[in-house]
Amino acid sequence: MAKNQEKTLRVGLAGLGTVGAGTFKILQANADLITRRTGVRIVVTAVNARNKGKDRGIDLSSVEWVDNPIDLASHPDVDVVVEAMGGENDPALSLVKTALQNGKSVVTANKALLAHHGVDLSRLSEKHNAPLMFEAAVAGGIPIIKMIREGLAANNISGLYGIMNGTCNYILTTMERTGESFSDVLEEAQKLGYAEADPTLDVGGGDSGHKLVLLGALAFGCQPDYQNLSVEGIDRLSAEDILIAGEFGSRIKLIGQTVKLEDGRILQMVSPCLVPRTSPLAHVDGVLNGILSQGDFVGLSFVEGRGAGEGPTASAIVSDLMDLANGVNGPVFGIPADQLQSSPSASRDDWTGEFYMRLVVQDRPGVIAEIAPILRDHQISIESLIQRGRSADQPVTIVIITHQTTGKNIRLACQEIADLPSVLDDPLTLPILKI
Repeated sequence: MAKNQEKTLRVGLAGLGTVGAGTFKILQANADLITRRTGVRIVVTAVNARNKGKDRGIDLSSVEWVDNPIDLASHPDVDVVVEAMGGENDPALSLVKTALQNGKSVVTANKALLAHHGVDLSRLSEKHNAPLMFEAAVAGGIPIIKMIREGLAANNISGLYGIMNGTCNYILTTMERTGESFSDVLEEAQKLGYAEADPTLDVGGGDSGHKLVLLGALAFGCQPDYQNLSVEGIDRLSAEDILIAGEFGSRIKLIGQTVKLEDGRILQMVSPCLVPRTSPLAHVDGVLNGILSQGDFVGLSFVEGRGAGEGPTASAIVSDLMDLANGVNGPVFGIPADQLQSSPSASRDDWTGEFYMRLVVQDRPGVIAEIAPILRDHQISIESLIQRGRSADQPVTIVIITHQTTGKNIRLACQEIADLPSVLDDPLTLPILKI
């Protein structure tokens, strides 16, 4: 970070959407507070966005407009580049790389960029002594990056479990409250602005996955490994699933979890899960995020808050700018890039615990007798079983809660069960958390 003689930190802001404009607003509205807490004036000196004439509700008259965002990386009046454009590749990637190569600090909210290019960017950061900060990339207004990298730094972390996508959490909360279908609630969420026009990255689990691999890198000192992540979304869930989960004392949440197994492998998995009502994660509702961590000395720690939107995300960006103003400069993922391990990865097959299994079958005698031997052959025992629906010529729902088994056993059993003539749809299986 460079400071001029007037103790001013000059910011080049790339992107003036919700997050970029929010960052500009906070730096203006809370300028005196920020200066008191850092001893440094943090000012935006240059900006870039796709549409220069758009009214964003901010006064840019005193700020230089730059037509090409990459030019911010070499701008003489810019000390730190804030990348608020998004996207895992160019122009965001070239902007961040060029800024680091030029020795300029970078603050980003771009989880996809770091999930796919984090190792290379952390090496550039260290080589050129240019900090790369990303508090805003995970869970918006929750300071989870600082919590893991600083507050829990003395602990061996065994696991992280998080609700990290407000869109999915809003949908699941609303389905539970109203009994409406996934598709109906998704449409409502899009109208309210909680879901994108193309919601695939959110409801498919990819957004949570990007955030999860960054937390895993910080927690376990491993390279961000999005390619070996197990990801399932919420689009197959029904209101009936949510109702039945409640009868078992649980709620369904989209959980991203990264866990260090006893053999040293790192399990990283995003999946809807049954979460017992005794867990703090079960009470994270609406668009909120919540993350539970387990350290060897601190035990369980839980944080909850707004994970997205203008205010929370911009607040996290400005927090990183304030750290830079205070001289903070450390490895991107907590340890030097060359020490990040390429840890052997584990998949959903390696997850061990109880499972919820939902089957849609023909309503005729003998169906359970066909399913039971398959479960037995794959070492799956039944803790409880319920059947829903009974009317002429209509399918029925069978829900099975298993005893402890592995994801591999469940997968192989479901492949065979799906081939039975009496089974009308692919089985739905959900892990049951016990934390």
